[in-house]
Amino acid sequence: MGRRRGIMSDELKNELAKELGFYDTVVNEGWGGIKARDAGNMVKRAIQIAEEALANQKQQ
Repeated sequence: MGRRRGIMSDELKNELAKELGFYDTVVNEGWGGIKARDAGNMVKRAIQIAEEALANQKQQ
């Protein structure tokens, strides 16, 4: 079986990690090194961005 592909692009994950302040951990330890709280915050922020984008589309 192939590895399941993530929904978020690596570029988006890196940007979110930078924005949320744990990108250094990702660079030094990989994604497995981040805290569960950081991963949760990353998902919350990605959802927030998606909701904002959707709201902007509806306004146009």
